[in-house]
Amino acid sequence: MSDITLHITDRDGTTHEVQAPTDMNMNLMEVVRSYELAPEGTIGICGGMAMCASCQCYIESDHELSEMGDDEDAMLGQAYFVQDNSRLGCQLHIHPDMDGLAVTLAPEEP
Repeated sequence: MSDITLHITDRDGTTHEVQAPTDMNMNLMEVVRSYELAPEGTIGICGGMAMCASCQCYIESDHELSEMGDDEDAMLGQAYFVQDNSRLGCQLHIHPDMDGLAVTLAPEEP
């Protein structure tokens, strides 16, 4: 299997069912950008280095994801609108086990 289905709810509340390749080492932030599910310049501002929280999302499904690293944990500690299910999209690399994953993009920082 090279593509999986993701359910991404944008900041306007619209849910998009998108296909994401598992064989290109993409992360969730890059998928959101490639489908233009957030206005340009509002997501992935740091380029996926876990140095901003512009790609913060809320995990809405019960998928078992990779553990949060120290950089991601530290960045979320400084971010706005953090919830228990918050993750940085740039730190979630697309993997076949993520098929059916549902996420909601966090609001933009004030």
